[in-house]
Amino acid sequence: MKEETKLEAAEILLPYQKAWIEDKSPLKIWEKGRRTGASWTEALNSVLETQGTKGQNTYYLSYNKDMTRQFITDCKYWAGIINIAAGELEEEIVNENGEYFTTFRVRFKNGKEIVGLSGVGYAVRSKQGRIVFDEAAFSKEFREIMKAAIALLIWGGSFSIISTHNGDDSEFNIFLKDIRSGKEKNWSVHRITFSEAVKQGLYKRVCLLKNEKWTAKGEAAFVKKTRDAYKSNAEEELDAIPSRSGSKYFPYGMLASCAIDSAKLPIVRLNCDDSFMWEAPEKRLKKINEWFVVEVAPLLRKITNPCFLGQDFARSGNLSAIWLAEETSKQKLDSRLIIELNNVPYDQQWQILWLINKNCNLGYAAIDSRGNGQALAEAAAQRLPCGAEMVMITRAWYAGIFQRLKSSFESREFILPDDQYILSDFGIITLKNGQPVVPNEEHADREGKAKRHGDGAVAAAMCLYAWEEGSASAPPVIAFNDSRSGSMFYGY
Repeated sequence: MKEETKLEAAEILLPYQKAWIEDKSPLKIWEKGRRTGASWTEALNSVLETQGTKGQNTYYLSYNKDMTRQFITDCKYWAGIINIAAGELEEEIVNENGEYFTTFRVRFKNGKEIVGLSGVGYAVRSKQGRIVFDEAAFSKEFREIMKAAIALLIWGGSFSIISTHNGDDSEFNIFLKDIRSGKEKNWSVHRITFSEAVKQGLYKRVCLLKNEKWTAKGEAAFVKKTRDAYKSNAEEELDAIPSRSGSKYFPYGMLASCAIDSAKLPIVRLNCDDSFMWEAPEKRLKKINEWFVVEVAPLLRKITNPCFLGQDFARSGNLSAIWLAEETSKQKLDSRLIIELNNVPYDQQWQILWLINKNCNLGYAAIDSRGNGQALAEAAAQRLPCGAEMVMITRAWYAGIFQRLKSSFESREFILPDDQYILSDFGIITLKNGQPVVPNEEHADREGKAKRHGDGAVAAAMCLYAWEEGSASAPPVIAFNDSRSGSMFYGY
């Protein structure tokens, strides 16, 4: 390995990242805020630890398959940066004691390897080397993995735990308290928050990797955008302060375990300028048709089974979110597409619903009909061939549907896009007097173009509700010709 390539890799790292790599303690734990690059740093550390005569295998565990794949991909990236020969990323299905799980692996020229395993205790039994337990606060097998990993130390291995918080009653936080109180000894503790990472140069490194120029203004915007995205959960997610037990209805770990790459669950976003409302009706129709043909129609054509739609309506200020999911069996609903509309006129929101209806096998719809949403919901109920439920949301409705949605997350039967804005919509749902509610607070959307208010979570709940209700409860539909589909109020 060339000395200059070591320097190039080291120059990318920030002080707190270097401190983690330089710490050779066999037992170490990293309490962190999100967006600080901890897992990315450990990927480099794992690559370095495979090298030399004392090099060891690394076994990486997390609760999320996509996170595990990403870690091994990052290891491959670092191997290239520091000129270490590594094979291609390998993926295989392993049968361990009758249990099947996916492993990801990268092998090195010296015979050592880094392996991503399922986040369960039995996956690391009988292994020798290093164990890295990532986002440990979200694992249901924290104690089992701890027992299995500690046993490796007998053979000269090491055990590292990395995690953000998941409530003050999580096993991870309880373990941290035991370390700090002296009940658990010999652990080296690291801690970094998002704010501390920025002070140490996080945004400068982001600019370096993106080949962009750093500016104080850009850094301030980066910090604001990140904090706005995590607004209601910023203390826990960014500042490493565990939330009070029971305050969040949808724990982040539960959501993340159901999150898939946004490329597999697309999000289409449409922002309209204020001037769009005043353009001629024919011009608005034409522009939306052109946008739909390019951005939405190709995605809808991939849906072959009945499709169900939920919409949380907003005209301006907040987003109007549409959640579409396909019934892949009578017992299974798979999310397929999310559409977010900002500042889109009423007629064009109806136009988009009608175009969705024309381009997929729409089974049923449920639309928020509070306030301004009532006109759109009524038009959909009257005119969509499948019919639509005009949902007047109440606390009782929230309590029922959010409980069923949460059960779907717990059994991983409902999937989400790995998008921080969508996840933050679910993150703001809180328990009040024992019932889930959407609090009266907002957080910024992408580029500050709109305010989010749990829109994605409500749209997902509407979609699940539409599927549950189905066409059996659909009211009679008034027949309208296509020529009337461009306006909600045509002929009124």
